[in-house]
Amino acid sequence: MISIVNSASVIGIESYKVSVEVMLRGGLRKIILVGLPDTAVRESEQRVISAILNSGYSMPRGLITISLAPAELRKQGSAFDLPIAIAILSSKGDISQQSIEGYLIVGELSLSSVIKPVKGMLSIAAGMKKMGLKKIILPMQNAKEASYVRDIEIYPARTLMEVVNHFKGYKPIPKYSYSNFEGKSIDDNGELDFDEVKGQQIAKRALEIAAAGGHNVLLVGSPGSGKTMLAQRLPSILPDLALEEALETTKIHSIAGLLDGQKGLIIKRPFRAPHHTISYAGLAGGGPIPRPGEISLAHNGVLFLDELLEFQKRVLEVLRQPLEDGYIRISRASTSISYPARFMLVAATNPCPCGFYSDPVRSCKCSPNEIKRYFSRISGPLLDRIDISIFLQALQAEELISKNYNCEPSASIKKRVEEARSIQKERFKNSPTFFNARMRTKEIEKFCHLSINCQKLMNNAMKTLGFTARAFTRILKVARTIADLNKKSCIEEVDLAEAIQYHTIDKLRDF
Repeated sequence: MISIVNSASVIGIESYKVSVEVMLRGGLRKIILVGLPDTAVRESEQRVISAILNSGYSMPRGLITISLAPAELRKQGSAFDLPIAIAILSSKGDISQQSIEGYLIVGELSLSSVIKPVKGMLSIAAGMKKMGLKKIILPMQNAKEASYVRDIEIYPARTLMEVVNHFKGYKPIPKYSYSNFEGKSIDDNGELDFDEVKGQQIAKRALEIAAAGGHNVLLVGSPGSGKTMLAQRLPSILPDLALEEALETTKIHSIAGLLDGQKGLIIKRPFRAPHHTISYAGLAGGGPIPRPGEISLAHNGVLFLDELLEFQKRVLEVLRQPLEDGYIRISRASTSISYPARFMLVAATNPCPCGFYSDPVRSCKCSPNEIKRYFSRISGPLLDRIDISIFLQALQAEELISKNYNCEPSASIKKRVEEARSIQKERFKNSPTFFNARMRTKEIEKFCHLSINCQKLMNNAMKTLGFTARAFTRILKVARTIADLNKKSCIEEVDLAEAIQYHTIDKLRDF
């Protein structure tokens, strides 16, 4: 007898239906598993046998052939344990084939038959509609994660015996109720607020503009000037994720194994800050079974690279494609996977190896050649993808001691950012563009029209400061965001002048 159970596999952040087929034949007891299984799937044999025996059932005699279809799709992970066990019990008549039709079944089995959670459950649940299925049996710990997908019936189980009794009709598993749209960020920065940052008004304004338009930022300054402090507070002024963004972000964290049964849907934008010793694979993603890296975990959020020039140059170059296209492709001999990677890049660096170039108090000990070699670690094409660059000066003792600072809280800044984002949402409602930083050439021409006076200002700036064509377009995008913050329909001279002020990136090329 042949038994068929529906299951699923995740590739990238999308799920695909997998049919687990089991056929019993006479002869010596042996299990044959086909369908491009990886090591974790092949090892399911011993887990499944032990789980079935510890549930009070016997293994069938003879040859057991298990096929995972479609055959050309590589099967990864331990989520096939439970469907294989159910298919074996169905093939020997302990469960009727009719009772399991219409169900999707996933879950890892322990030797004692306890069902353990698996990665990528949100992707699996989200893909059920295209699979033509509405009912899913899954591990209890994955129930909350799957419940954010509407119009499916969720039956969470703790043991293999519970699932068998459900299909036999002895004791049906209670349907899981849906969760509300609530959650938290994996990288919640707690109570960090901009009102804790003294001074640095220009840098604060620059980060507000960056948050409003989704622009990439480079902060350059001596040690103690507040670069890291400012960057860490950027998430506090970013708008919360929309439902569609939250689902996509949570999918990536689920696949990476960063969710558990207690964490809900991620509604705050991720903030990822990898150390400068991170490897190429750690940033881009990869491994024998490709997993998302830091740039994908920062999707819809912020990727903060502190001590930018301490990163390996090869590692930094991987940022070029996702900054331009919004995704990262990881290729292996057996597969090629794309992960979303649409993030704000915030980078911080010292102005020289010793850190005190242009510092008003401490003298720099670096030679011009040392400074030039230092900045050669970052390529021109990567610098061209920076929209806003700011040079910070460390506050003096009297400024730090003074209590006369009127520091604006993050909540009021966030309100202005959300208003600017609303303007952009309306502007790009019929376009795949999300915010100003992602505008394409035709959109720039349409929404960044310059008056005669603005054209003269831009022309003088390009001649005087030697801006490239790419710098020109990035200045226009920043100017459009500034105009949105100022609630103007057109870019005015004051908006353009401020945008030019924030494009000091070419100073780095002069070293």
